[in-house]
Amino acid sequence: MNEVPLWRLNLLRGFYLLITVGLAVTWLPSMLEHTDEWAQRWGVLGALMIAVSFCCVLGLRYPLQMLPLLIWELTWKTMWILVIAFPLWRNDAVTPGVEANFFACLMGVVLTPLVLPWRYIVQHYFRKPAERWR
Repeated sequence: MNEVPLWRLNLLRGFYLLITVGLAVTWLPSMLEHTDEWAQRWGVLGALMIAVSFCCVLGLRYPLQMLPLLIWELTWKTMWILVIAFPLWRNDAVTPGVEANFFACLMGVVLTPLVLPWRYIVQHYFRKPAERWR
């Protein structure tokens, strides 16, 4: 018997698709037609986001094997909110760009935990014996 129900696998697939499309629509046009100034300022981040988008395509086929990608998404967005956005808000230094990023990250921090199969994650990433070192 499969330990993760089919509906949960399909929910994960939908989430991978949402991330893939969202990142591709947001970053791909800039990556394909950019200025030198954009490349110097945003090129690394753009390449990273498109790479995440491509990796999420693998999540459509292998939703459980690509779970570390979703855990990474949840982790970086949570860290950005706590370490970047919150101190800026506390110092009354939030710009419109920071505010937009905050709401985008907040959506991920709210939705991702609802989609993740936590019981599976605990069993396979915390309770399962580690692979041998030698």
